[in-house]
Amino acid sequence: MRFGAVPLDQALGAVLAHAVPLAVGKLKKGRVLGSDDLVRLAEAGLSEVIVARLGPGDVPEDAAALRLARAVVPDPGAAGLRLEAPFTGRVNIRATGPGVLALKPEAIAALNAVDPMITLATLPPWQRVEAGMMVGTVKIIAYGVPDTALQAACQAGAASMQRLAPVVDRVDLIVTETAPGVAARDDKGVRAVWARVARLGMAEGETRIVAHRATAVAAAIGASSAGMVMVLTGSATSDIADVMPAGLVAAGGKVIRFGMPVDPGNLLVLGAHGGRPVIGLPGCARSPALNGADWVLERVACGLALTGSEIAAMGVGGLLKEIPSRPQPRARPPRAD
Repeated sequence: MRFGAVPLDQALGAVLAHAVPLAVGKLKKGRVLGSDDLVRLAEAGLSEVIVARLGPGDVPEDAAALRLARAVVPDPGAAGLRLEAPFTGRVNIRATGPGVLALKPEAIAALNAVDPMITLATLPPWQRVEAGMMVGTVKIIAYGVPDTALQAACQAGAASMQRLAPVVDRVDLIVTETAPGVAARDDKGVRAVWARVARLGMAEGETRIVAHRATAVAAAIGASSAGMVMVLTGSATSDIADVMPAGLVAAGGKVIRFGMPVDPGNLLVLGAHGGRPVIGLPGCARSPALNGADWVLERVACGLALTGSEIAAMGVGGLLKEIPSRPQPRARPPRAD
């Protein structure tokens, strides 16, 4: 691609590099100049204009952006994504429903390393998404790029984005109460948990309020037929032998991980029972604010079988915004002298 100032008599068919104000209106950048445009530019007193002229091996920005987007998401329907029409060298990629964004970071990095003029920006891996949310944008920075570079970028980033939709149809919630009447079905903490379920498109199952005892938790887990069970305890889980994990084991399930390096959210329990996930929620899940339980809930709801080592790896980036209502905030209050 050639770029620079040229006399008006050499600008026919070139791409206008910068917007040019005229006596009436303006010519926008990116416009392919026609003979009428050259007349208007001359009438405005210009003798030359800055343009880009594509070479025989160059691909125009819109066509290049669409080719790259189609390589990154070759089957939008299967990937749960939607490609928008190209404009100004850009194609936006949006989710068509709830779920989490699955990426191939190494492939996307390789795509972006091919040519600085060829780019793909995305949300972070495993970000929860909703219908219509923009999850990525392809942007061709120049007015055209070499076809050889575009081919290399398409190959490097092939099939590197998809949305994983929830695979769990219904969720049951077990709430323990440390004393009769302490827990309530309309408790704001319970509502916060059900709001998380709803935004993933899963159905709200039963809310079972039981005593804060391992035997009661075990019975409630065994009685549930939902595809996922969550347990919100009246008192925070403090040990792997505490009420929630002990109840899970007593029901015939297993604990995959107790504790996670995400704050708020340290006291999460992830387990399984009868081939379905069971999550012991930390106390911060009573707040609608983002916490570590969200990261686990969203991924297992979408069919990802999280391991203890994968949860351990969440510590990088795991320092989340503090929840002011936490009974034990991370910052020690100043001493009163």
